[in-house]
Amino acid sequence: MTPRSPFPLALKHGAIGAAAVLLATACSTGEGDLTGAAEKAVISISPEDGAEKVPFGEPITVSAENGEITDVTVEQTDPSGEGEPDTSMTGALNKDKSTWTSHWTLIPGSEVEVTAVAENADGEETEATGSFVAAEAPEGQRLEVKDDTFERGLSTDTEVGVGMPVIIDFDMPVENKAQVEAAMEVSSEKPAQGAWNWFGDKRAVFRTEEYWEPDQTVTVDLNLAGVEASDGVYGMENSSFKMKVGRSQITEIDNDTHRMTVERDGKQVKDFPVSLGQDTQHQFITRSGVHLTMEKHTDYRMSNDTLGVKPGDPGYYEEFVEYAVRISDSGEFLHAASWNGMLGEANTSHGCVNMAVADAGWFYDESLPGDPVDIKNSGRDMEVDNGWGFWVRPWDEWVEKSALGKADDTSKPGTAGSPHSTEKKDEEGEQEEKQETGA
Repeated sequence: MTPRSPFPLALKHGAIGAAAVLLATACSTGEGDLTGAAEKAVISISPEDGAEKVPFGEPITVSAENGEITDVTVEQTDPSGEGEPDTSMTGALNKDKSTWTSHWTLIPGSEVEVTAVAENADGEETEATGSFVAAEAPEGQRLEVKDDTFERGLSTDTEVGVGMPVIIDFDMPVENKAQVEAAMEVSSEKPAQGAWNWFGDKRAVFRTEEYWEPDQTVTVDLNLAGVEASDGVYGMENSSFKMKVGRSQITEIDNDTHRMTVERDGKQVKDFPVSLGQDTQHQFITRSGVHLTMEKHTDYRMSNDTLGVKPGDPGYYEEFVEYAVRISDSGEFLHAASWNGMLGEANTSHGCVNMAVADAGWFYDESLPGDPVDIKNSGRDMEVDNGWGFWVRPWDEWVEKSALGKADDTSKPGTAGSPHSTEKKDEEGEQEEKQETGA
């Protein structure tokens, strides 16, 4: 990702219009004319002050004559007055710092206020402001984020495992997937290559090439306001959340040896006997491939009535288990099975990973959502869309299926796909943006 502008901007529904020139009194004071004094900076802001129904797909531009732009802020406010102003807009300077251009589209229907500061050759400051109103998005054509990664009851205070994906669900189908991908930024404190994939038209998933480095914060910025997600359908707001990646815990389970090993921060800490799914019926075979821990329950009812099998039918079962940790949407769990006398010797379960009670209790206590659980040698493959099975898709294929067709470096926060920037992902483009933003 390319470097982020040092100038925070607030967006809340916006648009663009004609340029207006606003000249403000310099912040510094002085009496009398000084021979050779530099001319005051003159600031121009577009859209013009007082403009209404400004198209939210056009950029905000700030220009300065006789000086360099030193600060730009944008506040986008809901006309109803509800909520705090959105100040998430970012932008970039050109090389001589005389022009600033916003990165992102405006929030539909918002009241936008732009404040800019420029400095002349003598260090004298000039400040200017401009206000305008963005156009409204049509009723029934307003895209919103339905759920995010924390759809399963997690919160930003919850630590996650190193395999945790970013999952974004929308309330309407997205046709312009590349535009939406480009507006969703994922940045991390430690380097990683990552990319988005789509599962249907309403779900976007971001994962990295390798697992996250442990003990860091991952930030997700959804710059969706004003983005045309489908024909005539526009994003309504910007949002942001963080994931706290905890220690690395990676579990490997071998269907053939009936053993389960747990590695913590690169060192093996546990080796458990287990029993996986019996091969008497294909539906009972535990799937091979990387799973992720999704949720956990101290007590949980399990039955194949979810598959349409009724009491009295051949093969029907109902069990109440302890320390159940889900690893797929198809009903695979790691859980205690005090009745199973074949742990470490044979596979006799209905598809779950059976464990001794004490072992299952330890795993339950030590699990974070997003911990990888890699099951091997069962002869039945995990599906990529089965819960959080995203790691079973090879990385080359994952990048190929991204609408943008390329990976991002998440350690470089910024605006990799902003609609108003000309930034490039190659080395030359990165150097150019660095000069533009003054970073």
